[in-house]
Amino acid sequence: MIRPAPRTAAAGTASSGTSQAAATGTALRIEGVHKAFGANRVLKGVDLAVDTHQVICLIGASGSGKSTLLRCVDLLETIDAGRVVFFGHDVTSPAVDEILVRRQMGMVFQSFNLFPHLRVLRNITLAPVKALGMTVADAGEEAMALLARFGLADKAHDYPDRLSGGQQQRVAIVRALAMHPKLMLLDEVTSALDPELVGEVLDVIRELAAGGMTMLIATHEMGFARETATRVVFLEDGVIVEEGPPSQVLDAPRDERTKRFLGRVLSAGRM
Repeated sequence: MIRPAPRTAAAGTASSGTSQAAATGTALRIEGVHKAFGANRVLKGVDLAVDTHQVICLIGASGSGKSTLLRCVDLLETIDAGRVVFFGHDVTSPAVDEILVRRQMGMVFQSFNLFPHLRVLRNITLAPVKALGMTVADAGEEAMALLARFGLADKAHDYPDRLSGGQQQRVAIVRALAMHPKLMLLDEVTSALDPELVGEVLDVIRELAAGGMTMLIATHEMGFARETATRVVFLEDGVIVEEGPPSQVLDAPRDERTKRFLGRVLSAGRM
């Protein structure tokens, strides 16, 4: 049975920051995962392993299955076959408490999903107080440390609609980090942003990667994937077509489907 992750001190959160920092080995194994919505088979037997401290970037056209795969890992979707193993526990077993699993995974979506009626600080501290049993004071201290770390300390008492899109997405990432996740799942977190705001969000993710956070990221930002990912995984039509180091997949792809996809990306000026 999955148990709640231990909490770290605020100072640790502000510096390198994660409850998974001392963990080693395989963080996540996706084994033969299938998922369909009616007649639409979105995932068709996906196998993927993510080691602790790795950053895996999922690339592929819209509809290739990237977002659905992340939602299956976070147990927001029920898989039809296969299993998801998280730090040695089969979290797709019917006996598993899904809420406890999600507490150890930080999920950040394309849309910011902040509570519009709550100020930034309350958006961040709500879950640690309610789900982890932290005191309001301790949660607030950790939240302020995280906001300062990512250049948002002066926004703590603003409402989300007073922030730019990039600032809101950074707050969404901070909110996920406040739960001390062992794994971060990022689903096209820059796709809803104006181009000039993309960089500030990617800088946050780069810092998390440098600090050793384990991440599984769906992205269309090929330059970011090239410089940040441990491995790049190309999906098409619900299957993994090719995976490997960024230099191999992005610069010397072996599969014709990968070459065609990257050719389209290059022609669109996204490489």
